[in-house]
Amino acid sequence: MKNIVCFGEVLWDVFPSNKKMGGAPLNVALRLQSLENNVSIITRIGKDSEGKLIESYSISQGINTENLQIDETLKTGEVQVSLDNDGVATYEIKHPRAWDNIQYTKTAEEATIQADAFIYGSLVTRDIISEKTLYKLLKLAKHKIFDVNLRAPFYTTEILKFLMQEADFIKFNDDEIYEICQSLKFDSNVIEENIKFIAEQTNTTSICVTKGSKGAVLYYNDTFYNNEGYTIKVVDTVGAGDSFLATLINKLLDKDNPQEAIDYACAVGALVAGSEGANPKISNEQITKFINPKNIFCDQ
Repeated sequence: MKNIVCFGEVLWDVFPSNKKMGGAPLNVALRLQSLENNVSIITRIGKDSEGKLIESYSISQGINTENLQIDETLKTGEVQVSLDNDGVATYEIKHPRAWDNIQYTKTAEEATIQADAFIYGSLVTRDIISEKTLYKLLKLAKHKIFDVNLRAPFYTTEILKFLMQEADFIKFNDDEIYEICQSLKFDSNVIEENIKFIAEQTNTTSICVTKGSKGAVLYYNDTFYNNEGYTIKVVDTVGAGDSFLATLINKLLDKDNPQEAIDYACAVGALVAGSEGANPKISNEQITKFINPKNIFCDQ
């Protein structure tokens, strides 16, 4: 069983008719835990009812909450989510919130050193305190997985380049890799060329790019692996990419065949997109029945 640490924001996704707990690190942690890993999360919540709900739910799902810090002043994170007619989400992220104030602690240090993988994103660097904590922990982590999560205006090219250079594995969506490559003066509409460019610029040899309805491409050990996607009726895309990443990382850390790993991950991502909210329950039986190479949808 693998020990995995997820670092970053936890929050409530507030939809027009309801709200659901989320944040990419928590979504990834919950999916990884459901895949029978030992998962801990390093984050910070407010001393409020929303924070208590996140804490109690995380504990109920088996997440190690030893590094779930409680802020006396700042509120638990909140994001206003809007969905278009295709279920694609846009976000208004409230600032500042408790996860902007993640402190460096001895227990966070120990958890990072002991982890088989350390997963982090770019959004958490929007505030200097959490950013500094992340940078210190990155020096200790054995295997670093960067989940690019561009949310304007909370990033810069300089920070993104540093985070990519630190990573052993990077996950983008297609819009993100095109934007970052263009900011680094590389302009190509071919995904594989952009991946090769990032690999050369950052010395990162494991890269994955999700392509919405057209699936995903994985660059792993100098080889490209593709999945063309799976057909599903989209309910909302919130958390689909997080479940995709968690599933893919779980498979790759287990040394599974990379093609099988990306196929399985795309299926999970599609099933999440076909459900409400970021963390629907998905059984192995559901995934096995769903996978069909003739289908053409994977939404991250």
